[in-house]
Amino acid sequence: MSAAAGSVMAGGALAAPSPVPVVPDVYAVVYVHADVEPAPDDGAAAQAVPWRLGPWTAGWTPAEHAAAVGAAREAIARGDVYQVNVVGHLSAPYTGDPGAALRRVAALPGARYGGLLAGDGWHLATASPETLVEVRDGRVITRPIKGTRPATARGRRELLGSAKERAEHVMIVDLERNDLARLPGLGPVRVDELFAVRRWVDLWQAESVVSAPIVRPIDLADLLRAVCPGGSVTGAPKLAALAEIARLEPVGRGASMGAAGWVGADHLDLGLTIRTVVADGGRVHAWAGGGITWDSDPAAEVAEAAAKAGPIQAALAG
Repeated sequence: MSAAAGSVMAGGALAAPSPVPVVPDVYAVVYVHADVEPAPDDGAAAQAVPWRLGPWTAGWTPAEHAAAVGAAREAIARGDVYQVNVVGHLSAPYTGDPGAALRRVAALPGARYGGLLAGDGWHLATASPETLVEVRDGRVITRPIKGTRPATARGRRELLGSAKERAEHVMIVDLERNDLARLPGLGPVRVDELFAVRRWVDLWQAESVVSAPIVRPIDLADLLRAVCPGGSVTGAPKLAALAEIARLEPVGRGASMGAAGWVGADHLDLGLTIRTVVADGGRVHAWAGGGITWDSDPAAEVAEAAAKAGPIQAALAG
């Protein structure tokens, strides 16, 4: 599910068009267990054109990105929004079969949702560490991530000691608590874990766990409307943040910042499609950004987005 689909479900503003319109906003694959032998490998992959990745082009310059961060801070100063997530787009031309490169992305360490998905004319790979929503053992669970530092001893100390990062994180945890509390059929919402430090590739990230028991039957559509789009990639209040995103971002989020995962007979597990790339037959697309608060430094936010995109770009380059 795309970021735009989540915004529509929430009643939020529509942002810029997707740079990858070939990917549907909602896409489902139905799996049926059957005793069928897999098709033999005809050796076509070995004859494929070698993979080559061209130079990356950004949807905005570092100065334009910093200016968007400044504009978000101005909106916070006006009281229009408390926090807004600002995301940039990157793309690069390629030739050859993207399969191996996308598998390298999906295999990045720390990916809770490492996987591939393909449709007519497109391939998607995600290495997302973040749970948008999970339903298991009678509970609805979300695991928002906010706060990033290099995965060093110093970076860990800085993340744990940063008042700015903790305030930003707690704001999103409160938003997620409110999202679940509004859903009929759920019991009391609790924070099972707050500001736990997890590792994704070479970055520390702060994650919390928010959950609520299911006390009455809940509808899948109602659940998705309650949690989409994810608070950690929008901001607070969510609708006001979506309006700022539509105003500030020159390129749409496409399949990123949406959801991908599994729906089963007795469980659901959807990851938030951060750390996600899409190949559309001619170019590969990636997105990266971060949450902006009044205390945000524009240059630091630009550097953080680059740090998040770096492992994806390295995996694609091979």
